[in-house]
Formats: sequence, C-alpha cells, structure tokens
Amino acid sequence: MTHARIRKIPATAFAAVAVLTIAPAHSQTARFDKLANAEFAENRPTAESAQMLRDELLFQRATQAYLWALPLINTLGMKEGSEKTFGAGYNVLPVWKKRLDAKTLVTTPNSDVIYAMSYVDLGKDGPIVFEAPPGLQGILLDFRQRPIPVDGGKFAGDVGLPGPDAGKGGKFLLLPPGYDGDVPEGYFVYRSQTRNVFIFLRAFYQDPQNLAPAVSLIEQSKIYPLNDKENAKAMVFPDASGVPVDMLPVSDGRAFEQLKRLADSEGTDLADADGLGTLAAIGIVKGQPFAPDEKTRAILDRAAKTAYKTSRVVAFEETLGGRSLRIYPDRRWINPLSDITPDNPKPSMDLAWRNLAGGYLDLDARIWFFSNYYSVSPGMVSQIPGKGAMYMIAFTDSEGDALSGGSNYRLVLPPDIPAGNFWSVTLYEAENGSGLANGQPFPSLGSRDKPAMNPDGSTELFLGPKPPEGKEGNWLATVPGRGYFAILRLYGPGEGALNRTWKPGDIEKIK
Repeated sequence: MTHARIRKIPATAFAAVAVLTIAPAHSQTARFDKLANAEFAENRPTAESAQMLRDELLFQRATQAYLWALPLINTLGMKEGSEKTFGAGYNVLPVWKKRLDAKTLVTTPNSDVIYAMSYVDLGKDGPIVFEAPPGLQGILLDFRQRPIPVDGGKFAGDVGLPGPDAGKGGKFLLLPPGYDGDVPEGYFVYRSQTRNVFIFLRAFYQDPQNLAPAVSLIEQSKIYPLNDKENAKAMVFPDASGVPVDMLPVSDGRAFEQLKRLADSEGTDLADADGLGTLAAIGIVKGQPFAPDEKTRAILDRAAKTAYKTSRVVAFEETLGGRSLRIYPDRRWINPLSDITPDNPKPSMDLAWRNLAGGYLDLDARIWFFSNYYSVSPGMVSQIPGKGAMYMIAFTDSEGDALSGGSNYRLVLPPDIPAGNFWSVTLYEAENGSGLANGQPFPSLGSRDKPAMNPDGSTELFLGPKPPEGKEGNWLATVPGRGYFAILRLYGPGEGALNRTWKPGDIEKIK
C-alpha cells in the first residue's frame, strides 16, 4: 500500500477560512446593530440617526411594496414589453404563429401551444366584448392576475374549453369595476376588479409541421367596445414568433414608475386601502406627482433590485409556510397549486392566494408563483380527468442538487403517460424563468415530437450539453455555466396523474 503524503496545514489557514465563513453573517449583523443602536440624544434621535432610519424605512417599504405588487409588476412587464414592440390597443392581439421560442423573454411560456396575449383598458374604452371562436382555450384576468368572476358564480376567468361556453365559442362581455349600466342579453358577463384586463389565449395544434389551423382559430377572435362595434378598429394580429421582445417583470426602480402609471389609470380600483397605503408610503398616489430626487431614486432602485433577488430566493423553495410543495413524497417534483382547486375537498388556498384556514393572504405563495409564472384559473388546475393540465416542476436532481447546464441528466417517464391531449418537458432559465436559450429551435420536447420509447413503453429523455450517441431525438440541450429548471406538463391529465399512481422518475445525474 502506498501512503499519500499529507501536507500539514497551518492553523492560521483554518482561522482564515473561519473568518471568511463568519464575515458575511457578522457584517449583516453589524448592519442590524447599527440600526438598532442608532444614537439618541436627550431621548431623541440625532440628526444623523434620524436620516439613517428614514433612508432605511424607505428602503424597507419599497422592498416590501415591490414584493406585494409582484403580480402587477409581472403583468406590467408583459403589457409594456408587448406594446412597445407590437403596438397598443384593444384590437392588437400578438400571436406566436410559429410557436414561442427563447427570443420572447417571458416567464415560463409553453412552446407547445399557440399563444396570443392582449391588454385592454375598460376605463378608457368602456365595456369590452371578446368574441371567441369554437375550440379556443383562454383566461380573462384582472391586472392583479385574479381570474375574473362570471355572473352566475360557477366560472371564473376561463373561456373556451373549460369556460361557460364549453368550447362552443361565444361573446364574453368584460365590465369595469362598479359597472351599474344595462347588461344586454346574449353574453357571458365577466366583472373585473380592475379597469385594465389581461386576455390570454391558447390554441392547440396536432402536428408541429402544420400550425396553420391553430393560428387561424385564434385569428377568428374579435375584441371591440360594447357601445361602438360599428366603428371598432379592425383587428391586428402581429406575428410575435422569432421577434426579440422583453416581457419579463422589471427588476429595478423602473418598476415603481410602471406602478405609478397604473395607479393613475386605476385609482382606488387598484387595491384595498392597505395595498394603496403600501404604494402611498413610497410616494405612489393617483393624481399626485411622483418625482423622487436623485438620492430617493437611488434607494428605490436598490430596493427593487433587492426585492427582485429576494423573490428569486422564494421562487426556488420546496416548502412554504411549513407546507411541502412536493407532489410525491419520494420525488423532487413540486407544484404549489396541486391542492388549490375547487375540486379538492379541502383546498389550502383560493386563486387569490388567500389561506382559507387562516383567512390571510399567503404572500410567500404569491411571490413564489409570480416570480416564475403567470395566469391561473380553475380550468388550469381542474382535477377532473381530461380537463385542464397538470404541472410538475423540477429545480433539482434526484440528490437535491440544482440543475446545472454543464452536467448530463436522464429523466425516465413510465409507460402510458396519462395525458389525453399531449405531454411535454420544457427547460427554463434559472435567472428569470424565460425559455432556456439552448440553441435548439424550442427548449421543449414532448409527445408530438415522437421521441423514441423503450421496449417496455417508458420514455427516456436526456438533458445536457451534448446528446448521448444515438439519442438525439430524445435530447434537450443545456448550456454550461447556466442554471435552469424543468417543467413537465400533462395536458388533459388522466386518472393516473390526478390520483398520483403514475409518477415520473426524478431527473438523475449521469455520472
């Protein structure tokens, strides 16, 4: 046996490592100590202490305001990014006619359906009619991304296949907050809690080589003011595919400028008194100037950047408020919506992110969702076989390590994948949740791509910088130096998915 030579390490080296480990925590504690021990004279803060605490209060309030407003900031990022590139107006409906690729920067898009997204202002244009053709699927949401309730109480947000028209199409009337005018017959009536509304549409294709029928279906949509149909602007359907556009939530001080514009448009319809107070505490009030000086603007900018990075911390948690987000106890796949559904006998939350047992807003759950995702409705989280979709999210491999772009992984999907419509696996940037720019046409692979199956009917997918030899058709490319996460989607999930008797393998690192 050969004996390795052991080099004696000086005790000072261990001391240096200990100092490096402890230093960040000590520095943070020292900062807190400085605030807690701010100097007072004659029981009053000194001028220096008062200014330090004022600045800290502004920073903390702005940080919390950003996190509270994340659903709004998410929607505003999409709206302003879209309208800057494709134009604004109720008649402008961008359609990703060749599917949505990584050039569109938006949180966790689905590359395996045809997307269309529009933004309408009921305060400016009055009640709006959306005419949906048969076979469409969509959601109507207010700007806080709450599904808009439908008169009659049975539906909220959904239109088309999971909506009150059951996929037969029809006329959907969007009414602004407090509307007390006449409501004509022949409409599905949706009463929004904000004046601004987000219209999110999807159409399904069967053959990736023939997207025309799904695109044509969406282009049969019509959006126009209820009281001025004869003079309505002609619909415009810009092709958004392949167009570089940033529709991500703004991650710096510009977010507060966006919120000010929205506050001026919405007024008291934007939020309750507490929410309006949260914005007012940093100077955002309808009709009042928002012109922070250079120092204040710098604090707001740093607060927004801090809040955004904090949201990224929350976004990758596997537990929230003591509640595990794991779908299966012995797997790493997670989903915070797995028990937020009217079909569940004991849902923990509703779709406004209220904890039903405690009656409070689950702020962390809302932050978790709107950091990486947008838009949710009863139809999307339906537990009825064949309806809606099931989403499984993997941030880590089977050992609990974050997915790394330089490593190789294998994912095994057992036979008989319970997806009546289709299934897919899509990769997303860890940095911001947009589609992973991996050099492939789309960062997704699914049933309609017809990957090879094993003799037992299972499907193996491979994730890594290069494909294993002969496995190119079952491979999703990753990028060394870039972290990512994965979403497995089952559209039209079957019983095996909903009762969790079918479960995918974890993403396993190939060593």
